[in-house]
Amino acid sequence: MSKQVYGKQAKRSIEVAKLPFLSWVLLASLILYLAWTPFQVALFNGQMLSFEKPIFWAAAMACVILLIWIANYYKSIQLEDQRDWMAIWVLLLPITFVLALFGAASHSMAMNMVIIQCTYAIMFIIGLFLLRDKFANKVIQMAIMAISYIIIGFGFLNWFGQGTFAGKLVTWFSSAVLDGKYTDAVMTDSNGLRLTSVFQYANTYAAFLMAFLFAAVFFLIRSKTWYGQAIHGFMLVPIIVSILLTLSRGGLVMLPIVFVLLLLFLKPAKQILWVVYIGIAGVASLLISKSVTDLGLQLNTTYEGGVAAKAWGTLLATSVVVALLTWGIQRLFTPLLERGLQSWSDRKSSNLWIPVGSVIIVGALAFLFIGTGARNILPDNMSTRLDNINFQQHSVLERLTFYKDAIKVVEDYPVLGAGGGAWGALYEKYQNNPYTSRQAHNFFLQYLVEVGILGFVVFMSFLIFIFYKYIRGYMKENEEGRESHFLYLILVMSILLHSILDFNMSYMFIGILVYLGLGGMASVMESKPIRFPQLRLRGSGVSILYSLVVGICAVIVLFTSFRYVQASSAGMEARIIAQTSTSFEEIKAPLDKDLNLRKNHPDSVLLLVNLYQQVYSQEQNEDFYNAAYSMIVDALKDESYNKSMINQLITLHQLKGEQEQAFDLLVTHSENFNWDIEWYERIISQGYELGIDAQSKQDVASRDKYFNAGIEAFNKVQAGLVHLATLPEGQMAGRPFANTPAMILNTGKIHFLLNQPLLASEALKIGLVEDLSDPTNREIARWYVAALMKQELNDPAVLDRLIQIDPTEKEQIDSIVETTF
Repeated sequence: MSKQVYGKQAKRSIEVAKLPFLSWVLLASLILYLAWTPFQVALFNGQMLSFEKPIFWAAAMACVILLIWIANYYKSIQLEDQRDWMAIWVLLLPITFVLALFGAASHSMAMNMVIIQCTYAIMFIIGLFLLRDKFANKVIQMAIMAISYIIIGFGFLNWFGQGTFAGKLVTWFSSAVLDGKYTDAVMTDSNGLRLTSVFQYANTYAAFLMAFLFAAVFFLIRSKTWYGQAIHGFMLVPIIVSILLTLSRGGLVMLPIVFVLLLLFLKPAKQILWVVYIGIAGVASLLISKSVTDLGLQLNTTYEGGVAAKAWGTLLATSVVVALLTWGIQRLFTPLLERGLQSWSDRKSSNLWIPVGSVIIVGALAFLFIGTGARNILPDNMSTRLDNINFQQHSVLERLTFYKDAIKVVEDYPVLGAGGGAWGALYEKYQNNPYTSRQAHNFFLQYLVEVGILGFVVFMSFLIFIFYKYIRGYMKENEEGRESHFLYLILVMSILLHSILDFNMSYMFIGILVYLGLGGMASVMESKPIRFPQLRLRGSGVSILYSLVVGICAVIVLFTSFRYVQASSAGMEARIIAQTSTSFEEIKAPLDKDLNLRKNHPDSVLLLVNLYQQVYSQEQNEDFYNAAYSMIVDALKDESYNKSMINQLITLHQLKGEQEQAFDLLVTHSENFNWDIEWYERIISQGYELGIDAQSKQDVASRDKYFNAGIEAFNKVQAGLVHLATLPEGQMAGRPFANTPAMILNTGKIHFLLNQPLLASEALKIGLVEDLSDPTNREIARWYVAALMKQELNDPAVLDRLIQIDPTEKEQIDSIVETTF
């Protein structure tokens, strides 16, 4: 067919009619794979059992597709030039995750990431070789665009209240349909309803939409047929309206940045068309945004067919008008524009002026919609979100905190990292304040945390090399050659830049698009022979050796993924059974299957240990206790930061009356949960109780150990409260973190019993309240007055309030003061 786009001359692509059968099978498999994956919550790596099964199925399917690829390409693989060697380089990425297993904070999450990274490597290898073929490249690009448009249409079905119908369309193959509807296709948070389509997370959907907005404009201009131009022009309004409905501030901030960067790759005529088409679609979308928003909010509350028809009519009619306008411009004015600007286009740096002008225009629009009342033309929820775009609002400040905390993790795990899923396992240990986020909201920093400096350097050099070589080849190529694989640059650049602000790459579907796109970019990058002749490998032996090595790896990952599918199915089965059955054997059977297939999976370990514990409590059979204890201790070797497992071990010790061991675990692990107020409260209360017990046995050393641990915990809380007061004004602290009456009372008692009445009164004074009807509040006041009297001081107001509630309070206080310890 056509020659290779960039770099050295390649062999001519195979004509469509002569495309081998296996090539058709490979294309069909890949397209079906790309169509299936987004409807599994886009394969979100949510670090929970409920998200795992589709991920493992996706990995297994990818391995099968790779085996088909090997069968098709095993005779033609060569390792002669830089492009060919990218197929070797990409294998280093999952290897760095394998190395990170040795110091992984969570072995189960790290193993999941190894499998995910293997899937990404497979997608890259397939893209690297398959997308060199002109026909295959065209088919895959058409499939990607079609799938993206289906996802956008699916989102609007849910926004317009037709979630049940949308659920019926995908329920036969989607794991995300619950009670007839796709779960959280329209999510609710403090901002109200937000469109998420298949992702269940609005910000990642916004990143996806941003990428395909630019892709649609690109294909609108590139298409030579009227229907191609009409289709892509028609989709501009639904895409922009969808972006608005996500209420994603990050999407609105990153969109103009990516837009300007992409303009730099285009000639002036196409730059103008990009600006015009997005401008027309943007204005049209803003004009109907209020109507579409209000109708969607109404339909998600109460569905009415007439209202839904009005909503669809508004959206479709506007899309048709924009499609006609863009088609007309493309047919009538584009040829004139290109001829008129040809001489300008030939000038050096001619492609810089319009992007510079676009920056000015974007700045003006940003001021208009953020700094003036113009934003009032938008729906109230969108207007509010725009009003909050600044560097001193919570979302920005919290993300900056995540990034600083991620660097703290890297300092402790610098070389190989803390393994896949490390941020989710470790963030409570390193967090600056008590936020809750199992995602670092920055793909690059999260990657650095997981694989350390070594893995990060391997990845970034891989990424930068592809971009560098692609751009060099792009600049040397003719217009047809430039356009052939430009879609992949659009997708990769858009998603990765937005991933600086969010966790888009935690969605495996997004990762698949990125790595397939990187493969597409690498397939046409400028390529030179390897500098060292001894590394220029060719011949059937090289093809067979590479195919054999990659094939063996694929079989291993396939086998592992299939085992994990069975294991996750068994784990979910156990949870379903546990909701309706109390049979020990019935619940235990699937849990045993899960743990036999993958040892120490946290969710199944916890459920089985809890099951053993219940049976032990009922029958007092030591075998059940010992089984539970040995299982949780063994599992903690792989999941040493799992709070639920640590709490379960503490519970087992307490069940046997081993309060000292339970307390030691609380104290030892407190540094891993620095902002868990309940953890501190337990240390203080148990420290007090154990200290009292030790004192009754005249064991002064033990008493001091427990009392001092309680005091230290209380002091950490006070230091934490002082630190939280220093947070920027716009940043919220996160989870509740404050003194509780119980910890104040117990700390005050501890100081009093240690003959530290001044410290006791200072601690107890923190908990004084006007209303003393609550027994704990009354006891705090009682011990406070007693601590003052120990210092020959008094607080008549507090004492009077106590006596008004209970006349015997004076005697109780005197009894405390006169007690000798």
